[in-house]
Amino acid sequence: MKNSKSLHSRIAPHVHDIPGSGIREFFDIVNEMSDAISLGVGEPGCQTPWHIRDAAIYALERGATGYTSNSGLLSLREAISKYAKKFFSTSYSPEDEILVTTGLSEAYDLVIRALVEPGDEVIYHQPSYVSYGPVVQMAHGIPVVLETSAGDDFHLDLDKLESLISDKTKLLVLNFPNNPTGAILDSSQVRAIADMTARHDLLVLTDEIYGELTYDTEHCSILSVPEMRERTILLHGMSKAWAMTGFRIGYACGPGEIIGAMNKLHQYTMLCAPTLSQVASVEAFKGAGKDIPHMRDIFRRNRNFMLARLNDAGLPCAPLHGAFYAFPSVSELGLTSAEFALRLLDEEKVAVVPGTAFGQCGEGYVRCSYATGLDEIKIAMDRIEKFVNRVRGAGA
Repeated sequence: MKNSKSLHSRIAPHVHDIPGSGIREFFDIVNEMSDAISLGVGEPGCQTPWHIRDAAIYALERGATGYTSNSGLLSLREAISKYAKKFFSTSYSPEDEILVTTGLSEAYDLVIRALVEPGDEVIYHQPSYVSYGPVVQMAHGIPVVLETSAGDDFHLDLDKLESLISDKTKLLVLNFPNNPTGAILDSSQVRAIADMTARHDLLVLTDEIYGELTYDTEHCSILSVPEMRERTILLHGMSKAWAMTGFRIGYACGPGEIIGAMNKLHQYTMLCAPTLSQVASVEAFKGAGKDIPHMRDIFRRNRNFMLARLNDAGLPCAPLHGAFYAFPSVSELGLTSAEFALRLLDEEKVAVVPGTAFGQCGEGYVRCSYATGLDEIKIAMDRIEKFVNRVRGAGA
């Protein structure tokens, strides 16, 4: 009888070699600690507005429990089209240029699998959301990292970017406002990036899930450059600005040929996004974003408080213009990012995410979310300052 192969050997190597999410690792640890305060997970601390929840409840009561079109409810795609024209100043056809997905993460996966062939290169900037590189690897593409740094406020170095472009480069991935750094782009930077992508005939995937959450200036999308529409896929969704993370609704907008290719993959995998969540999203758009300014004001207040307390603790932090994260440096304490996060959780029961969860250039930093309640943030910052002072005292 033949010896059986081990289960380990049966796992595809390109999957086996992908590390697990550092964010979820800490989330799972915190869930087992009843007295811990989490500044780790990227979701608003407030509840989904009642009128949106009511729409989902009513939809359930009236039996809206079947499938929708693969592309999503037409009423939702029409609402997305109107919102994109208002917020991104770009028009998309609800019929063939918008696809509703199960969260923005599915939309990103669909873009990559629809466009990337084995050996194609995809450039993305780090520190970055954890999915960007692994999803490219799973499509047998080659992720190419453009490192950013606090010294230039985590903006893109365009000379470095151009040096990474090769004849194999298919796609540039942008994420501004940025998770985890809070960086944004201004109009001059957007124009320069647009000119470069046009010069090299690159496609652009822009993840603007935090677009509504800027605090000192208006969000500037790559789509503000009109000629970028035909080479750009916009990813957005309901999770952050509408506090609808658990509803799992994202969407992609772009040229019909690309959206159609994505929909083919979507048909054979997710089929359609959750129906009740789609109905709730229609209601969210009916409000024309009326809930967003109040939420943004809360986050601005929390940001200002956290930034002041980080400065008091001697943990330098680049300007926080968007999203709802601080990304302070902890390197002068003589601890790695992981050591800082693990010890802080163990000794003071506060969870932050090591910067290395967002790429190796995140070493020396940790991500702290200020989207939770201010009372919790106050307690967490007291504990962080106490921990930092103790580490400094031990090293003196």
